[in-house]
Amino acid sequence: MATRAQPWQLRRARSSGPVALATGGAASAEGPGRPGPLQDETLGVTSVPSQWRGVQGIRGDTKSCQTASIVTAEVSTQTRKHADAEVQTEAPEPVRLQPVSRHDSPRLAAFLQRVEALVIRELNKNWQSHAFDGFEVNWTEPQQTVTCLHTLSYPPAQGQGMHVTSVSWNTTGSVVACAYGRLDDGDWSTLKSFVCAWNLDRRGLSPQQPSAVVEVPSAVMCLAFHPTQPSHIAGGLYSGEVLVWDMSRPEDPLLWRTGLTDDTHRDPVSQVVWLLEPRHSHRFRVLSVATDGKVLLWQGAGAGRPQLTEGFALVVQQLPRNTKLKKPHRGETEVGATAVAFSSFDPSLFVLGTEGGFPLKCSLAAEEAALTRMPSSVSLRSPAQFTFSPHGGPVYSVSCSPFHRNLFLSAGTDGHIHLYSMLQAQPLTSLQLTHKYLFAVRWSPVRPLVFAAASGEGDVQLFDLHKSSQKPTVSVKQTQDESPVYCLEFNRQQTQLLAAGDAKGTVKVWQLSTEFTEQGPRETEDLDQLAAEVAT
Repeated sequence: MATRAQPWQLRRARSSGPVALATGGAASAEGPGRPGPLQDETLGVTSVPSQWRGVQGIRGDTKSCQTASIVTAEVSTQTRKHADAEVQTEAPEPVRLQPVSRHDSPRLAAFLQRVEALVIRELNKNWQSHAFDGFEVNWTEPQQTVTCLHTLSYPPAQGQGMHVTSVSWNTTGSVVACAYGRLDDGDWSTLKSFVCAWNLDRRGLSPQQPSAVVEVPSAVMCLAFHPTQPSHIAGGLYSGEVLVWDMSRPEDPLLWRTGLTDDTHRDPVSQVVWLLEPRHSHRFRVLSVATDGKVLLWQGAGAGRPQLTEGFALVVQQLPRNTKLKKPHRGETEVGATAVAFSSFDPSLFVLGTEGGFPLKCSLAAEEAALTRMPSSVSLRSPAQFTFSPHGGPVYSVSCSPFHRNLFLSAGTDGHIHLYSMLQAQPLTSLQLTHKYLFAVRWSPVRPLVFAAASGEGDVQLFDLHKSSQKPTVSVKQTQDESPVYCLEFNRQQTQLLAAGDAKGTVKVWQLSTEFTEQGPRETEDLDQLAAEVAT
């Protein structure tokens, strides 16, 4: 390997000449023939070119990549309309203070002393007055007319020519139900009917699509919603059966039915009523009356069949003989019951309407056994206590006053409404409304002097005894062709609503004017006075 000489070594070689260079620059003192130490020798630089770089350069690869093309878009919007608005307030007016008048203090004090006794006397007189007793401020706008809010119907029932035989409001006042049947003719063994219900508070109410429909194998003659269960409803059939449905179960609504046994009515059921059990504050029984003369009390016992707990029978021979009645036909023993109403003051006291035209005062506490041969699993008793003067035909409806313990109304085929007192046989007053039948009468739940009647001429008539005791205050046309109105019911929760059903198969919900829903001052006292004046 070649090495380079340092600069100081080159200078020494030049000074010592050729010999020194040849001997490596050693001194001659060592003598001739003795070799000297090795000396550096400068040679030419040798370089070897590298072949590795060339080989690597030949093997080199060139690579490149390209991204996808970028898509761009331009969007612009332009409003088409614009509006400018300006508001300018009026210049404020300076407030001018009224000058304070100066009173003559001695004269004012003398005046107040003079009138003090008079003012105190008048204030005491007003404080003791009862002129505004019962007055309540009404902040709503007064309704001046009676208007029809809804016209409800079920086309399949109307297609069979069925009548609305009964209507009932549930305990919330938001659902109205109706029964379909026939009051003029029909065969209960082949005629199928329906029970329909509409929720008036539901959004998107369809008048011809009920919220719930129950198909019934026999014509339904009467309905009554449960007092506390909003979806439970009892019904009486043309076949004499009594049923209870749960309208909230569309797949299987039937809760129980009496079936056709010796305990069941033999004639069409005229009316059903829910009654609270005497020893239970939350359990109810169903009372049913029919034209076979039986009054029956049913208690749900589970397994789909109720139990008959008490029974009564109306027998001609056991009617009180306090009034002149037509002699019954030979062989006739039972008195057909067509309607029932319970007193609001005595839960055991009730009034029956009969086919003979005379109302009967009856009691659930009666103990006398009924003289009848009708088969029954319980002992039948005779409930009649008092007989009232008859109508000129069968009584179709009775209604006890919610505001007076002795007053009740009756309506019948003679076109008259009678106002009776429990204390006397003769009616206190009689109103002839039509020459056709009257099918229903109901006392208002909020106005002591107001009641409504359903006419065979297609009218719904509203009476206010405070205005007139002989003619209706308002008469509204339910059917244009004068088809009969068979039933009606006030809404106890939404007191401005009245439902009525007719022979055309429709139910109309009427909104009453405020004059029929707002109780006036001392109205209850006026009812007491009316009863006392007419009775004397």
